Amino acid sequence: MIILVLNCGSSSIKYQLFNMDGQQVVAKGGVEKLGMKGSFLKHQHADGRKIVFEGEILDHKSGVEYILGVLTSAKYGCLKSLEEIDAVGHRVVHGGEYFHSSELITDEVIDALVKCTDLAPLHNPPNLKGIRAMEELIPGIPQVGVFDTAFHQTMEPKSYMYGIPYVLYEKYGIRRYGFHGTSHRYVTKRACEILGRDYETQKIISCHLGNGASIAAIKNGKSFDTSMGFTPLEGLVMGTRSGDLDIGVVTYIMEKEELGIKSANTLFNKHSGMLGLSGVSSDMREIEDARDKGNERASVALDIYDYRVKKYIGSYIAAMGGVDILIFTGGIGENGDTTRSGAAGGLECMGIHLDDEKNNGLRSKEAVISTDDSPVKVMVVPTDEELMIALDTEVKVKELVKS
Repeated sequence: MIILVLNCGSSSIKYQLFNMDGQQVVAKGGVEKLGMKGSFLKHQHADGRKIVFEGEILDHKSGVEYILGVLTSAKYGCLKSLEEIDAVGHRVVHGGEYFHSSELITDEVIDALVKCTDLAPLHNPPNLKGIRAMEELIPGIPQVGVFDTAFHQTMEPKSYMYGIPYVLYEKYGIRRYGFHGTSHRYVTKRACEILGRDYETQKIISCHLGNGASIAAIKNGKSFDTSMGFTPLEGLVMGTRSGDLDIGVVTYIMEKEELGIKSANTLFNKHSGMLGLSGVSSDMREIEDARDKGNERASVALDIYDYRVKKYIGSYIAAMGGVDILIFTGGIGENGDTTRSGAAGGLECMGIHLDDEKNNGLRSKEAVISTDDSPVKVMVVPTDEELMIALDTEVKVKELVKS
């Protein structure tokens, strides 16, 4: 089965084409600066060939059309015709309380996604544009939505409710939804495959650490709790997001700085986090370099980052009554050995014993980095959200054929 995976953002479209016989990536790439001057498409073939196409790409439909044209081109493509594509899988950020799993795209699903637009105004609209573009360009092709929030719909009210008047939850759906669900689901299942353990019996903590970062507690195969909330702002200190913050701080700053809602939103989402703390960058590599050169603010920022991760790990161990596997993933989690040691170090009292020799220098490779006698297995598992989307799409299409 040939599956095209699309991840449509406000000004970009990322894609991967999978041959599910062997789960091989046939081609991948992305459109950048969509609707802006200087837009272009980067395309990479399975054999490593790369090409950049520059041109005026005005909207999502033309962007998807451009991608399909490259995939079927005689010179750079890998398909003879669009008929070879069996299905399309879409990353969809927010499914609200409507979706607990991936779903075939129907008119009813689209209606529900439109209703979720207020919950993800920057993400769901471009996700929908990608879906509608495919409907027009390849009419009748099966499409599947894979929702970032769906995995966390197994959380209980004690995990997802806020301490606000219940009527606000009933009226507006204000609750903790969590994100990065596709990544957390992939790496936790993959970890159990590597270790030869039953996914349905394990207590797992998954640390997805990138520019956006979240931690999830997975108990017996289901999301038990997660650090992100109503929006991706809650939880860990991130690249440019503040993470957990006293609401009183928000209102105080708004009053003192005379900020409106949009400006405050920009402050806490775009100018805070590691960028705001360090004054250097949102890139951990640049912050670490500054620390190594004696920058005290950079050093403090890194300490805060590691400490926040450590606190969440400890709290989830307490909440689940133990842990069997601790996973690091995402750009920082997969490559940042000092972040991993800073977050997991000192947790020996909880059965977590990191092996410095295994951890030091490890980059983007599946590995167990705990000591051989550690009660808790500590692992690095590179995430693959696109493959997870393709796998879900394959399952849903096979179910459709059977029905």
